[in-house]
Amino acid sequence: MPPKKKPVATNSKSTASKGAKSNDESNKSKEVKGGNAVKVRHILCEKQSKILEALEKLQNGEKFNEVATKYSEDKARSGGDLGWMIRGSMVGPFQEAAFALPNSTISSPIYTNPPVKTKFGYHIIMVEGKK
Repeated sequence: MPPKKKPVATNSKSTASKGAKSNDESNKSKEVKGGNAVKVRHILCEKQSKILEALEKLQNGEKFNEVATKYSEDKARSGGDLGWMIRGSMVGPFQEAAFALPNSTISSPIYTNPPVKTKFGYHIIMVEGKK
């Protein structure tokens, strides 16, 4: 069986901000590997075609919470906000992706691309904080 592809975090401004991120690279590596909780938002769709439509909206610059409100099919109707989630309380692929993402904001999200598949469907995940 071929190895699983890791989700790639994308951001429409990623090339412009790469230089600025290099100064705190050592802090980021601790942040990504460490921590026991993440403040996470997501967009969940049962069908791949619908999640890809939501992904396109994000790539066109729409705010994460607005796309989540329109497209997400779960109970997190408040802009996809799941709040603080601790390690071990999320399904495997979702947890791996959430702890691998850097912190970002609704208006300038860094999210999983391609979407992450779990037993619940397809997720686009964004992290707002770690502790």
